Amino acid sequence: MANFTGMATGRWRLLADAGWDLGRDGVAAQVNGLASAAARIAAGPRGIDGVEVLNDVQYTQVSLAFGDNDTTRAVTARIIADGRVWMAGSRWRDRDILRVSVSNWRTGAGDVDTAVDAVRSALGAVRAH
Repeated sequence: MANFTGMATGRWRLLADAGWDLGRDGVAAQVNGLASAAARIAAGPRGIDGVEVLNDVQYTQVSLAFGDNDTTRAVTARIIADGRVWMAGSRWRDRDILRVSVSNWRTGAGDVDTAVDAVRSALGAVRAH
């Protein structure tokens, strides 16, 4: 049986060292940046007819719905097939939703624009059919 203990310990040490180097202010800035990106992703589709932002975006999670469950599932499938962004379908409060989780420290304004455009394009394609 292989022993991966040293490998795992080494990996966690690297991650811990990286986090230590960020310091408290660096970690706070990183988390605030992710939360800000999530808020901007939620704000973009709010102006699109038929899009509901279902949660109060306080952190890095956004829950969207597009009217009925069938439409929400179809929009989610289009976004996944498009491949520009990764968003996933889920269930929340007995509804199908599109779940957005902002978790990459490199997420910037261009990524937010791409995410909003992906939602807009997918909904447009679903409505056209």
